[in-house]
Order: sequence, then structure tokens, then C-alpha cells
Amino acid sequence: MNTIADTWDWLTTASHWAGDNGIGNRLLEHLFLTAVCLGLSCLIALPVALVLGHLGKGGALAVNISNIGRAVPTFAVLVLLLLSPIGSYGSWPTIIALVLFAVPPLLTNAYVGMRGVDQDVVRAARGMGMTGRQVLWGVEVPLALPLVLTGVRIAAVQLVATATIAALAGGGGLGRIITAGFNLASTPMVVAGAVLVALFALVVEGVCELGQRLSPSWARGGT
Repeated sequence: MNTIADTWDWLTTASHWAGDNGIGNRLLEHLFLTAVCLGLSCLIALPVALVLGHLGKGGALAVNISNIGRAVPTFAVLVLLLLSPIGSYGSWPTIIALVLFAVPPLLTNAYVGMRGVDQDVVRAARGMGMTGRQVLWGVEVPLALPLVLTGVRIAAVQLVATATIAALAGGGGLGRIITAGFNLASTPMVVAGAVLVALFALVVEGVCELGQRLSPSWARGGT
């Protein structure tokens, strides 16, 4: 019970929210890192998934290869990158490790969404004279969008939770609060950092869910 009270006291202390090491700045760093990694992951995974899903070839192999990344701990990838020549390039080891972690759900959901499009609709579109590009962007992508957005939401929440490893490589983010708490043997500080990460992940989940609910019905899989 004392730990809960001490953690609350730590979180409600104004000085802990200000400055370069304050919660406010660490939260912005965490948000920036998550956004950058999510953006890069989408740029890598979504074009591959959409094209392979449209062609109907090679997608299963690409999904299986990307899913191998789920079996490899992100921390292990980060350590290997830090020990490699890439380790001297600032935040890039962390970014690469997180991008590799976020690609599988994006690729899998987008590909499954594309392959789940009703083929009768696709054939009807082709029968109307639509080109392959028009079928892709005018028919398949809109119908697959609900699963694509679900993959983005899953990746975003996972990145928020996993971006705490940036602190292990000297980066910023809420993970720095947790590591600082361990260094200072401050249990309330460690718990506070963990609580902040969990709350941030819930907020991101809620924002993504709200955005999908407020989107047009076709983006939600409606009619």
C-alpha cells in the first residue's frame, strides 16, 4: 500500500513533470519515437502487403518471413545492433529494432485484408474495364482498409509498450524514468514509469479505436 501512495506522490509532484528529464519531455520523446517507427514500418510493410495481396503471389512467404521477427526478442535485436557498426549511429539501432518489431502485424493484417476481398467484386470491376491499378486503389484497398487499420492500431500500441527499450541504448522516452528508478533504487519511480507507459498505450489504443469509429462506414467494414 505504501508503494501505491509513494508512486502517487511521485507522479503528482510538479517538479517531476518539468525539465529535460521531466515526465512531459519524456512523454514527447516517447511519442516522437513511436510515430517515427510506426511511419517507417508502414512505409515498408503496407506497399509490400498491398501489392502481394493484389497479385495473390508470394504473400504467404512474405508473411511467414516477417513473422519470424515475432520469435526474436526485440531486446536481443537491439543488443546485436548496438554491438554492430550500426551501434555508432545514434538512435538508429533502436529505430531499426522497433521497426522490425512493428512490421509483422502491419504486413499480416494488410495482406489478409487484401486476400479477403470478395473476388466476385474484383472480377466485376475488371469486367467494367478497370485497370489493375484502378482495381487495387478503387476496390481492393477500400474493402481491405478495416483490417489494415487494425494492423496499424496493433503496431502502434505494441510500439508504445516496447519503445521503453530506447532507454537501454541511451535514448529518450518514458523508459528513462524506469531505468533512472532502478539506478536510484526508487521503487515508486520505477512503478510510476511503468504506469505511465501503460496509460500511454491505453490512450493510443483509445485514440485509434475512436478514429476508426468516426471514419466512414466503408473504412469500418460497413456497407
